[in-house]
Amino acid sequence: MLDDFVVRAFLAGAALALAAAPLGCFIVWRRMAYFGDAIAHASLLGVAISLAFSMSTFFGVVLVTVMLAYFLGILSGKLYAMDTLLGVASHVSLALGLVAVSKISGVRLDLAAYLFGDILTVTRTDIAIIAAGAALVIALLVWRWVPLLTTTLSPDMATARGFDARKEQMVLLVTLALLVAVAIKIVGALLITSVLIIPAAAARPLSRTPEQMAVVAAIAGLVSVALGLALSVYSDTPTGPSIVVVAGLLFLLANVVSSFVEQRRRQQNRSLPKDA
Repeated sequence: MLDDFVVRAFLAGAALALAAAPLGCFIVWRRMAYFGDAIAHASLLGVAISLAFSMSTFFGVVLVTVMLAYFLGILSGKLYAMDTLLGVASHVSLALGLVAVSKISGVRLDLAAYLFGDILTVTRTDIAIIAAGAALVIALLVWRWVPLLTTTLSPDMATARGFDARKEQMVLLVTLALLVAVAIKIVGALLITSVLIIPAAAARPLSRTPEQMAVVAAIAGLVSVALGLALSVYSDTPTGPSIVVVAGLLFLLANVVSSFVEQRRRQQNRSLPKDA
């Protein structure tokens, strides 16, 4: 079964979608989209370091992104505002990665694949690495779900319950760094944040609880991967961008459905007889 490149691509994309769903919910709740961009852009520097030292791309990306997440967590709220730090980190890390890649000699590198992903070329080894990384991300989020959710909803309540908000933010950043390392092969450094945010944003108007939103986001992610792969194979379009386009269409559909349901509910409420 794994000899079929489309099946391998779907398995890799499905693993990413399942891991990105709950993490993307936290990014939406905490308004951390720019944080995701900064860490995603740093992944290209990790790729360059991996090639320079002949090491696994996954471990090189993890090393760089975890280090960046750690330093951003330490510096946040100190001398500079977070948006300033993120702007500097995002653009400088991307520029450093591009410069470093251009200086590596003797290595043939498809830069577009790292920027936009190339899910159709994943191997069995890639699937194993992606699945292991996704499982680790899910395990971390399940382990810290209550503290992360509490610090997201109410920092004061989290403090009262003995949770350290700064520690939970660091856990979230490290988890995000792991997911970026998993996702770079599939959707590339420039589209990672879209895969994280769009399914979660699509799930938001259709969900009543945080857990329900995570489940709906996972379903949206899986549908995006399946339909995006189909669009890419049958229309000969880039696979990573095709997945993101489908996710964007699901986001629009979710909001249209939500608006329609809300409008019908209001009409029903107006038509109910008032108590005497």
